[in-house]
Amino acid sequence: MPRRKSSYSQLAIVDRNGEADEPIAKKDRSLDFGGRWNYAPALEANNYIKLRDRYQLFINGRFVAPKSGEYFDSINPATEEKLAEIGSANEKDVDLAVKAARRAYKNVWSKMRGRERGKYLFRIARLIQEKARELAVLETMDGGKTIKESRDIDLPLVAAHFFYYAGWADKLEYAFPGRKAQPLGVAGQIIPWNFPLLMAAWKLAPALACGNTCVLKPAETTSSTALHLAQILQEAELPDGVVNILTGAGETGSALVNHADIDKIAFTGSTEVGKRIASATAGTKKKLTLELGGKAANIIFEDAAIDQAVEGIIAGIYFNQGHVCCAGSRLFVQESVFSNVIRKLRDRISTLRLGNPLDKNTDIGAINSRVQLDRICELVDSGLKQGAQLVQARARLPAKGFWYPPCFFTGVTASHRVAQEEVFEPVLSVMTFRTPEEAIARANNTPYGLSAGVWTDKGSKIFKIVSQLRAGVVWANTYNKFDPSSPFGGYKESGFGREGGRHGLLPYLMLS
Repeated sequence: MPRRKSSYSQLAIVDRNGEADEPIAKKDRSLDFGGRWNYAPALEANNYIKLRDRYQLFINGRFVAPKSGEYFDSINPATEEKLAEIGSANEKDVDLAVKAARRAYKNVWSKMRGRERGKYLFRIARLIQEKARELAVLETMDGGKTIKESRDIDLPLVAAHFFYYAGWADKLEYAFPGRKAQPLGVAGQIIPWNFPLLMAAWKLAPALACGNTCVLKPAETTSSTALHLAQILQEAELPDGVVNILTGAGETGSALVNHADIDKIAFTGSTEVGKRIASATAGTKKKLTLELGGKAANIIFEDAAIDQAVEGIIAGIYFNQGHVCCAGSRLFVQESVFSNVIRKLRDRISTLRLGNPLDKNTDIGAINSRVQLDRICELVDSGLKQGAQLVQARARLPAKGFWYPPCFFTGVTASHRVAQEEVFEPVLSVMTFRTPEEAIARANNTPYGLSAGVWTDKGSKIFKIVSQLRAGVVWANTYNKFDPSSPFGGYKESGFGREGGRHGLLPYLMLS
């Protein structure tokens, strides 16, 4: 099974022994291998990006050196080159940040009128828009996702969330009629690596709009853009201490969760870590929201627009390199259209371009880290050992960086690990069903319940299926569409609480 290097960009079916049969796509003089047109590179410029050699912690409105004096490397996953050194916060740094946030809460932010808080959020949103291209390039360099996704999806949504919650800042009495809304105090917020700036916006914007102050901890592998956001906060002249940004590994997050003067913890990440946080905060005054793992189901009925559905599947699992927790990594296809869907999936993944994430032609970027790549390889190996058949695009993988070609499994059962475990990967598990009742039962047969997708031409069927799927968000005839006015969150082991929309205000308020 090709992983690191391959001679051809053709599609191959791989059996459980790792042996590939003849490629489906044949070489053509006018096309790249696999049927792809040869496009000249269209690289996004990055020579104007001002990366610091060393990034410090952002506490009380200033960049300060970590008390430990320790730093870790930020690595570009597409090249394995060192981008910068990032400060590693310890318990002393966490304590300083929480104290700064508490002072800002008591003395400034909680006393400020909502209209004035909204002005700061508007200012931050406009600055993000002004620097959107630079931030998109940084997001791509730091996380490995394609520039198309960073530029066209992530950054517009980041600005949109700050704009949206700026509008709510002076309207909380209308958001919850007949009830008095008060901020909680200091919020500790921990975000993952897959959408660094967008997750920061999801958490910071509603918390600030409600009058809370924040201590934000980004993921260790994607900290750079959060620290550039700190520079934007300085430019917006946000009062000192209202937002503090601490970088570091799991120990930093643990110190934040366990700090006695934190009023609220908001965490997005793995279910395993979420359970530990829930245990640590049990019996304390801390409010808690968790947005955890997912193993989303996409259901294609025989009456669906198949081409549209296949394109939605591709966008949901491959274009973002499986980076989203709500990626539709389980595909359920009605038996009568199974062969047609598989054929179209094979044809479509053979056209996907894997390579330099800064190239505007690239469809699939780099895996976020070596650790993540190893987990993907291990999970795919388990699928082959359990008897599933792998269809994988043979891509020319760059010599350096962390890469995995797009692929999908057939012959998968509910007991296969690839159908049960969450791993951020461009790997799709395809299964069949006969009746809507079977589709619902199989889609719900997982510990997770974050998201799902339904593809059908009948509106009545959409409403019937959606009402029975145990998922926080269900898309109909589309996938992975987000809007700041729409709430997002999960059921079961995918967590609790909602982010986005009016619902996103609730976790940061006391209502009386």
